[in-house]
Amino acid sequence: MGNIKWIFVLFSILAAVSLMGIAISISLQSILLAIVSFIFLFIVMGFGFKTKKKYRDEGRL
Repeated sequence: MGNIKWIFVLFSILAAVSLMGIAISISLQSILLAIVSFIFLFIVMGFGFKTKKKYRDEGRL
């Protein structure tokens, strides 16, 4: 195993928190919270994939 890329750890934690937000919103029957959590998940995953591509192009992965 190589060095830990802490930015990817942060992205994965944020995505997990967003998924928990979706689960909580379902249990509370809150459509607004579900939409906000889904949008946050979409943004976090997008930044994660964008960062991974950038790291791969720079040869840092």
